[in-house]
Amino acid sequence: MVTKKTTWKSQDSNLQRGTCITGKWHGHKYHVLKKLGEGATGTVYLAESPKGKVAVKVGKNNMSITSEVNVLSHFSKVKGQVLGPSLLDMDDVILQGEAFPFYVMEYLEGTTLLSFVENRGSEWAPIFIVQLLGDLDRLHRAGWVFGDLKPDNLIITGPPARVRWFDVGGTTLIGRSVKEYTEFFDRGYWGLGDRKATPSYDLFASAMIFLNVAYPNRFEKKGGENPLLYLSGKIESAPLLRPYKKVLIRALTGEYPNAQLMKKDLMESISDKQRKEKPEKKGKQLKKKKSPPPASAPPEKKPSYKIEIMLTASFLFLASVLYLVGQWI
Repeated sequence: MVTKKTTWKSQDSNLQRGTCITGKWHGHKYHVLKKLGEGATGTVYLAESPKGKVAVKVGKNNMSITSEVNVLSHFSKVKGQVLGPSLLDMDDVILQGEAFPFYVMEYLEGTTLLSFVENRGSEWAPIFIVQLLGDLDRLHRAGWVFGDLKPDNLIITGPPARVRWFDVGGTTLIGRSVKEYTEFFDRGYWGLGDRKATPSYDLFASAMIFLNVAYPNRFEKKGGENPLLYLSGKIESAPLLRPYKKVLIRALTGEYPNAQLMKKDLMESISDKQRKEKPEKKGKQLKKKKSPPPASAPPEKKPSYKIEIMLTASFLFLASVLYLVGQWI
């Protein structure tokens, strides 16, 4: 991760288990359980509060924390929002005689995107990208770009399975320079665009998240080789990505002006893929002779997650169609 220089003191970025974070103004107390992660704008801890477990982010400076709080506050006011975690508190804490800003948010329990897809099947990957694009569309309409968009900042909650983000530290107002990024998901690193905060910057990262699912260990760019040609080859070499190559290439080249159009094309690609697979499955079933199971053997139970995937995909498709119709009316 590449970030701008900060004045954060290293000894303050690793609060030990049991440390009590006491708000200077509100007086609320939060007992640190463990460190969840650290980024350019601060450190996030899992903490115990009178209302249960929460996530506390201790910031490096007031400006960065205020920016993140503004984003969380905006979506906390949106009816039925499922984007980032809910904002619960904001205050200052005195550490070694110096005041640091912090805010408290809902603790989201779940699993990482890559772990979920690995355990439940790659069929989930395009569905989560569709969900993510819907969320990004709402974020962009509010005037923000996520910036440091990557699987590490996403979590799958549920059931029903739903992708949500839990760290908005890289959010940047549209039109400004992206303040935080990770090379693999950064179009500047690949030489396919600048680092100006625009919707297309997040859409490039969304495409790279899809590639990361297919290549969990990621890969580096090769010097002297055309980056787009190299990425195109990676897409073509991955069976998971091949059906969505056209959409991914358009995202990588910045052709989509907004997330809603990319979402629409991706959903059409999902539908096309399903239509092509149905005749193949029927043909295989006709060729395969089924022998009756022994009388004592119980009927085999089919994995319920496949039904969940179909229902989720159908729901997302219907919801998006209704949304798009509403936009044109």
